[in-house]
Amino acid sequence: MTDITPPPELVKQWVTEVWHEGTPARLSLSDMHIAGQAATWGADQELEACCEYVYERLKVTTIAHIAQDLHAARRPKPPSLKEQALALLQPGEPRLFNSEMQDTIRRALEALPDD
Repeated sequence: MTDITPPPELVKQWVTEVWHEGTPARLSLSDMHIAGQAATWGADQELEACCEYVYERLKVTTIAHIAQDLHAARRPKPPSLKEQALALLQPGEPRLFNSEMQDTIRRALEALPDD
């Protein structure tokens, strides 16, 4: 799922509106997480409605796949662990692997069978 997160200024405005006008709003990680989840949920609802609209109006077999294509384009599957690890190992300039990169490569290798 594509991460859709509203800008921090907008989240801050919403937090301020919930408390009291003029009260300084401090954004926590949980505030941003909740806002991101809410934005993603709303976008998913809109996407499903668009797909349903297109599918219902294009019930011709040769064109009906447009709804599925639209869904795939708007919510592409995240790259697999293998794809992530291979992307990190692309030839090019030498790079130092940070702990997150190392963890991705380690998990990809651990997922391989022990043949």
